[in-house]
Amino acid sequence: MKKFSRKISFKDKRGFILDISYKEGFNHSALIYSKKNSIRANHYHKKTTQITFILNGSCFYFSKNLKQKKTKKIKLKKYDYLITKPNEVHAYKFLEKTEMLVMSKGLRGGKDYEKDTFRVQKKLT
Repeated sequence: MKKFSRKISFKDKRGFILDISYKEGFNHSALIYSKKNSIRANHYHKKTTQITFILNGSCFYFSKNLKQKKTKKIKLKKYDYLITKPNEVHAYKFLEKTEMLVMSKGLRGGKDYEKDTFRVQKKLT
C-alpha cells in the first residue's frame, strides 16, 4: 500500500482541475458512500489492483500482505489516494460520512463483483 496526496493540476478564477489518474486503464470504477463508524472490505483480491480516492470525509485504512503478520494503519482524508495491490488484505473504518471513488484493474464490477474477492476470517478492524 502506498498513500499519495494529489496536488491541483490547474487553477484559475473558474475553479481547479485535479488529476486523479493519468495513463491508467481501468475495468471498473465505483462511487462508494459510507456512514460514520462503518467498516468495509476485510478481504483481498488475487489479481485485482484498486485505486481508492477520497472525495469527501476521512477513514482509517488497514492493510497487510497475506504473508505479513503486522497490520499497517493510515488515515486518509479528502483528495488522498492509495493503491491496493493483489494479495493485500485491506479494510476501511470511516471516521465520518465519506465518499470515495474506487477504480479497479481486474474483476470487480457488475456480475464480476465477487469473482476476485476473498473474505478473511481474521478481520483487520
